[in-house]
Amino acid sequence: MLASRLLSILMLLQTRGRMSAPLLAREFEVSVRTIHRDIDQLSAAGIPVYADRGRNGGFQLLDGYRTKLTGLTQSEAETIFLAGLPGPAAQLGLADLLSTARLKLMAALPANLQPGAERIAARFHLDPTGWFRSAHPLPSLQVVARAVWGERMLTLRYRRAGESDARPRRLAPLGLVLKGGTWYLVAQSGKSIRTYRMANIRDAEICDELAIRPKNFDLGAHWKKASRDYEAGVYREFAEVRLSPKGIELLELLGPYVTEAASKTGGKPDRKGWVLCTLPLESSDFGVRELLRLGDDVIVIGPPALRAKLAATADRIARVHSIPTRST
Repeated sequence: MLASRLLSILMLLQTRGRMSAPLLAREFEVSVRTIHRDIDQLSAAGIPVYADRGRNGGFQLLDGYRTKLTGLTQSEAETIFLAGLPGPAAQLGLADLLSTARLKLMAALPANLQPGAERIAARFHLDPTGWFRSAHPLPSLQVVARAVWGERMLTLRYRRAGESDARPRRLAPLGLVLKGGTWYLVAQSGKSIRTYRMANIRDAEICDELAIRPKNFDLGAHWKKASRDYEAGVYREFAEVRLSPKGIELLELLGPYVTEAASKTGGKPDRKGWVLCTLPLESSDFGVRELLRLGDDVIVIGPPALRAKLAATADRIARVHSIPTRST
């Protein structure tokens, strides 16, 4: 573990330049004191690491020093090939570059590692699009990707959910996220950082003006928090229900957030296996449509208005289907 961390610190200093002890400590989830001891061990091993004091100080390697400890292990080489995503790369316009990079990497690998890397590429494939869905056309994705990479402002038209017309916007792009087969743009509008669905973006154009990235902005951390906040904000209402054993299995139709909530609030099953729990709902209307997917394996206890609305909807469906259809 120590040797691996020392090597990782060395590689980080080589690729990123100066890094402070607190930053390295957060990177490896150790104390600042441990990082100082690690730096001392690197210095004792002859690695030219020196420290700059002061507010903006940190550790860095002597100018011109490059470690030769860059050889890949078999597991590392296989992981790199597993990480090559041909579908998303093609959408970004990088399919040819990815193919060329993989060929170069294969040629650079030692002969004993090449079979393992080829075996990974031949046995694992990522298809990010869900079942019975086709990929949305994304005419602006490659333009937006170039703006993200080049840190340039974007002008575009964006159609929000429920709106018929796309409105003009000027954004500072911060990153692209592929979530469940759907591309999103994270961008700054004024002082706010917002998320935009790529399928709703039209007529994107790159501006000459540089996009100023917020200091210490972390795309991964931002997306994780924004996703949690979005899920918590969407589900504004709740239903107290009883679920049969089959109903519990069918909950996955309503999504992982609802399934997790049922697991946390569920009580002890009764003699027939029915469980009392609380389910989050986006709204009463949407909740009725979702709960109908569970059929008679769910009984709504409350609130009374939701129970009545569900009963009325089921009654209308029953009446419609009780009318004989005319033969043609």
